[in-house]
Amino acid sequence: MDQHARDLLALTLLPGLGPVRIARLLEHFGTARDVLTASEPALSRVSGVGPKTAKGVVRARAGLESLLQNELERLKRAGATLLARDTARYPGLLTDLPGAPPLLYARGAHDPDLFRYPVAIVGSRRCTAYGIEQAEHFASTLARAGLTIVSGGARGIDTAAHRGALRAGGRTIAVLGCGLGHAYPPENEELFERMVASESLLLSELPMDTPPDRSNFPARNRLISGLSLGVIVIEAAKGSGALITARHAAEDHGREVMGLPGRVDSPASEGTHRLLKAGGAHLVTEPGDVLGILEASGWHAHRGTLDAFAPEPVSDPATGASPEPIALQEGSPDLELFRLLESPRTLDQLIADSSLEPHLVTAAVTRLELQGRLRRDRGVLHRA
Repeated sequence: MDQHARDLLALTLLPGLGPVRIARLLEHFGTARDVLTASEPALSRVSGVGPKTAKGVVRARAGLESLLQNELERLKRAGATLLARDTARYPGLLTDLPGAPPLLYARGAHDPDLFRYPVAIVGSRRCTAYGIEQAEHFASTLARAGLTIVSGGARGIDTAAHRGALRAGGRTIAVLGCGLGHAYPPENEELFERMVASESLLLSELPMDTPPDRSNFPARNRLISGLSLGVIVIEAAKGSGALITARHAAEDHGREVMGLPGRVDSPASEGTHRLLKAGGAHLVTEPGDVLGILEASGWHAHRGTLDAFAPEPVSDPATGASPEPIALQEGSPDLELFRLLESPRTLDQLIADSSLEPHLVTAAVTRLELQGRLRRDRGVLHRA
């Protein structure tokens, strides 16, 4: 670990300094090292810090080296690493958001592409069999299409989403409301280990030994939203934490919010139905709707991040009319395969004839099917 990362870690271990104050200190002083060596009066002059916090920081610095060494040892034992906000390894969608953590603790895959096309699936811990079935279905189909499934690692819908992505051979990110030194809920420890072993990722903004606590979950929900291009809400009861994630997505982060309807008389879906009736979410009934919404949001702040998927928008938001299909992007896997399918081929033939790795062919075929560009007939792929 380089000195910058060590200094940043030390800064996050000081009491009274959350992401917003740390961002202000770094903006004022320039580097974490300069913050760590600044005088109490200099610290107190920074907007939002003040004399009380500055005094606490200076007092805590005396024992900081011991805290830092203990944290580094915990990181090493867990096989975890740190993602600093000002490095290329940090999730790109989080980088420019106000209040984004200066550091993320990560365990598992370190592939930056994991953060390229993420979509969150959230919902109630107390869900029904319908909710579990739909969360697994959406997660597995979207994961096969090449999206990374993001959720909170909790019981219920979160667990079903992570499990569905893994079963499809896809990738998933669990954002935990505790340090990576804990597995919460404990029954998901095996699931988390499977994620670490299968190119997926566990993330937390909390120090390694931070226990799970209800007070941690609102900030965890903020991270889930910020990491994702859009948030799918499945079976959120009235007052559910999933609705907090949806609010962050819509109001704070400018992300797309999607809701899957449940039974009209089901308390498990009451919050989702209220969200849909209030116009706070797109109604989705199949995974193809999600791809269409993400691409169709040309007016949303992240237009272009899904260009390689190039699905057809469901409808023009102003007129309700179905627009012309968006052209497949030159150089994208989807366009290469679409051109090859001028003559029908089986999936094996397509893999043999393309220049792509097999898993990229499978993901692109799934996307093209969801967009309605391809169809299968007795195992043979045709242009639709």
